Formats: sequence, C-alpha cells, structure tokens
Amino acid sequence: MTFFKLALAGAVSLGVLTGAAFAQAKDLLTISLKSGPVVIELLPEIAPKHVARIKELAAEGAYDNVAFHRVIPGFMAQTGDVQYGNLEKNFEAGRAGMGGSSKPDLPAEFSKTPFKRGTVGMARSQSPDSANSQFFIMFDEGSFLNGQYTVVGQVVSGMENVDKIKKGEGESGSVTNPDRMISVKVGK
Repeated sequence: MTFFKLALAGAVSLGVLTGAAFAQAKDLLTISLKSGPVVIELLPEIAPKHVARIKELAAEGAYDNVAFHRVIPGFMAQTGDVQYGNLEKNFEAGRAGMGGSSKPDLPAEFSKTPFKRGTVGMARSQSPDSANSQFFIMFDEGSFLNGQYTVVGQVVSGMENVDKIKKGEGESGSVTNPDRMISVKVGK
C-alpha cells in the first residue's frame, strides 16, 4: 500500500510539473532565423490582447517567411507585416511595413515595462490603437519608447541571432533583399 501511495504521489507531482511546464511553454514564441532560433517570453499579464494576437498569427503560420523590412542598427529590427511582407507570396517591397493582418487593430496596452535590449514591442502608426501584426525587437535600450508602445515580450535566448539580422540603410532602416522569419511557433 505504501508503494502505491508513493507511486500515486509521484505521478501527481509529475503531472503537476508537466502541466506547469506546458503552461510556461505556451507563453514562449520561437522564431527560426537563418542564423538560429530566437526564443521570446511573451508577457500576457501586461498585454493580453497583443500576446493573444501574436500567438494566433503564429499558430496560423502567418508569420512564416515574413521579412524584417525595417532594421536600424543600434535601435531595432521590425517584422510581422503578414499582408505585404511575406517573401514567399505577395511580397511588395515598397509596401512592406504598411500592412497588417485581416484581423482588427488592437487597443493600446501600454505599461511601465521598459524598452531595453531584447524587448519585443508592437509596431503601430500614429494612432496608439493601431497595432495589428507587426512587432519589433530592440537591439539596445530605447527609453523614449516607454509608455508609448505596447511591450509584448522579452528575448530569453538567441539574441546573438537577432544581432545578425541584415541591417537596413538610411534613417528609415529600409532593407533591400531582407532577412526573414523562416518560421514562428508558439512554444519552444
């Protein structure tokens, strides 16, 4: 009987750990780049609608093959234009960065979470409530963005691969023959 209780306790503990690990994995996003993977810890507690959108688009495969259309050295790498930025279908270099998804824009979820190296934020137009599918990864600190853009996550591994993304030129950071997100998956 004692062996049975220990076995049951072990199974329950294992189930709890597996469940906790599963819940934690659901708040990770893995982006495959040509230089290697980038794992992002998503922050649904501070931006639930934005995180849900990113997970939804990733699960649909909408981010696969989407270009890093705007990359400014020392600042950030922007991607996520599923409308015009897919390098495998319907890519429009002149319009990449102007589109979103077929889903409605999201209301701002600004927080006190600071923009620092590896922070992932949602791109938007002048309107605070215009984020849709595009996001950016910070190369460095960007305190001037604090409270102005929605933070959705933080790179927890693979920042060295982000650093290798092809940089753009000029003030806008527009990239000719850009690198892409090969695939984007929810989890690790």
